[in-house]
Amino acid sequence: MLERLQAWLNRSRSGRKAQQALAHLPAPKTPQAQPLTDLRLIVLDLETTGLNPAKDEVIAIGAVAINGQRIAMDDQFDLILRRPELDISETVLIHGIGPEALTKGHETEDALLHLLEWMNGDPILAYHAAFDKKFLEKTLRQTLAYSQPHTWLDVAELMPALFPDAKPGGHTLDHWSAQFGLAASARHHAAADALVTAELTLIALNRAGKAGLATLSELNRKLRDVRRLNSLKRL
Repeated sequence: MLERLQAWLNRSRSGRKAQQALAHLPAPKTPQAQPLTDLRLIVLDLETTGLNPAKDEVIAIGAVAINGQRIAMDDQFDLILRRPELDISETVLIHGIGPEALTKGHETEDALLHLLEWMNGDPILAYHAAFDKKFLEKTLRQTLAYSQPHTWLDVAELMPALFPDAKPGGHTLDHWSAQFGLAASARHHAAADALVTAELTLIALNRAGKAGLATLSELNRKLRDVRRLNSLKRL
């Protein structure tokens, strides 16, 4: 009985601490006339226990910031979450994160609070962003009751939108990386995949500038227009 009471008190204190921390976070930035040359962007990649956001869980987060169209090597995020209760038997050979790493990882609540503070409400990019967005939003909602909508851009949409004549041989991160001579130091490692995605993002931002897309809202509008055009082609 006393152990259950102590566990409840610890959860209650932890919840109050999280809510106090969340109250001081800046609001997520929406696509407006922010110059791309000055904007801080977050390029993010997740490792998960599977591909289904309804039942699978986030186990590692890797991210790198782009600031002033430069990758800030001293402005990165790379954490394995402490989730020893999760079954990773079906995916450990893909991401290499085993039970011991999950046991020694960072407390999930603290890691997510640190991530939100580090992101500072800046726009997020990812390769096949819908996947990372669903998983991260679910994890933030379940762990912190956090549901603020961030701006997300999909690098998998960005590359063909800005390089329509490129023929990378496929639609994966590996195909586009090979197209521009890039290579991740370790595939299916969140931080390494985030870094190579950030390198692709810089290539895309350079092309966007040459195409006259100078602001976040203009880039977002370009993606929306290409998405609409592709939908019409499929009709």
